[in-house]
Amino acid sequence: MSKPRLGIFSLTGCAGDQLQILNMEDELLDLVSRFVIVDFQEGSSYKEPGEVDIAFVEGTVSTEHDLKKLKEIRERSKVIIAFGNCAIDGCIQSMRNDQTTLAEKLQDVYGVEPGFFDALPSKPIREYVTVDLQIPGCPVEKTEVLKAVSSLLHGDLPQRYTYPVCVECKINEYPCLITEESKPCLGPIIKAGCNARCPSLGLDCIGCRGTVEGSETFAAEYKMLLDLGYTEVDIMNRLRVFSGELAAGFLGGNNNE
Repeated sequence: MSKPRLGIFSLTGCAGDQLQILNMEDELLDLVSRFVIVDFQEGSSYKEPGEVDIAFVEGTVSTEHDLKKLKEIRERSKVIIAFGNCAIDGCIQSMRNDQTTLAEKLQDVYGVEPGFFDALPSKPIREYVTVDLQIPGCPVEKTEVLKAVSSLLHGDLPQRYTYPVCVECKINEYPCLITEESKPCLGPIIKAGCNARCPSLGLDCIGCRGTVEGSETFAAEYKMLLDLGYTEVDIMNRLRVFSGELAAGFLGGNNNE
């Protein structure tokens, strides 16, 4: 059987998720030996045209060039994986989308009018194409990437984390940083998969893996943080960083109750 063809593509972002693949070190040679790497901007200038079996796409759509590239990737790929929180939720690039217009941003930052750049409001890739799978994180977890790739090689779907970081805290018997230390921990609404790394060090979860899909716990988290003395602005700003403009939707839904 021929090796699967793998593409690791980058849109607007810091390339931190691609760097995590390069950081696999010993595992990287074995990974490369199992695929034909047709595109990997962070790893090589070599690019190969044609069909792609699995496409990892990192970053947001922030320019017309990004959008054109993404649609071309979708057309040539059997499976697209949104790779990291920028591709999944918009992350840092979209954290102020609901607060100011693109025209205002271009004027404030560059002193130019719309049209000077081919800029678009920064959006996750699901806004434009069908996404088959997601690997969350900012950056992604190396072990999660390896497990996902192994699953795909065996014809299985990678594990999806449908439960929050709080579950991992309980499994590891870590003290609750909200109830015991009044810290603004986002563990109740953030995807697990990090083994509660930050709470294990006494640091409150800041939400780098994005929110649990369809989480109904936001209202309870929101009220709990308000009761602890945090303001609406405090909570909103904390959510914005890694969940992008989704944070505005959460808050809007809470205000409508």
